[in-house]
Amino acid sequence: MPTDTPSAAPAGTQTLLRGLAVIQAVAAGARDLKGIAAHLGTTRSTTHRLVSALVEERYLRLTANNGYRLGPRLIELGFQARDELPLAVLAAPLLDELSASTGDTVHLAVRDGDQVLYLHKNPGRNGPEMRSRVGQRMPLTRTGIGKALLLDSAETEWRRLFDNQPPAAAVWADREEPGWEAFQARMLAYVDGQYAFDLEDNEPSIRCVAAPVRDASRQIVAAISVASTVPYMSLERMTLLTPTVQATALALSRELGG
Repeated sequence: MPTDTPSAAPAGTQTLLRGLAVIQAVAAGARDLKGIAAHLGTTRSTTHRLVSALVEERYLRLTANNGYRLGPRLIELGFQARDELPLAVLAAPLLDELSASTGDTVHLAVRDGDQVLYLHKNPGRNGPEMRSRVGQRMPLTRTGIGKALLLDSAETEWRRLFDNQPPAAAVWADREEPGWEAFQARMLAYVDGQYAFDLEDNEPSIRCVAAPVRDASRQIVAAISVASTVPYMSLERMTLLTPTVQATALALSRELGG
């Protein structure tokens, strides 16, 4: 039976927590007072009082056909929170942890037109220093982090970018560059697994594992990667690193509301 017995928390704190619980209940799908009261375990009168205050302050809205919904004030605060914590600032502690645990070079990047734009780099301990730098741009289709940024794009977009990609950074003496069909097959596999590899696609001896970062709209807004030279980045190790990179990308996605 619902009760309004106060806890040990101060009265103001209890009210605040109940108000937040109302918002969470509506976010979880409760659409009327009965459903919200059941979620909170409070009486109808207390629930009505909390909900009415939140509607008045625009944290909730009441629609004739759909009941209670999240209100415009939450949208405003969400965008404000996002703008006050830039992506690189949010990502830094997570990327530091990933760098420390792997010993490899860690990147954070976003899409800028048809290129990757690097926002953050943690140099690795394994092997020589990589040439990448913050502010550098690279082709989307030639980097693992670029491929991760393209996982939601249409195959026609993949083809356009592939057909217009610049030559690799170094001339391959021992192999031919993969054609469109091979690139397409790899991308389809990456979409299924929600990761991407750089298998020396841009320059010899450099490999990386990348994963996409999504925001509250579930759109890909960035990607992270762990990169090193071939002696430190075997195909077997790349496979083992994939869940680790994905977990860091997921943690950053959650910081962005994803």
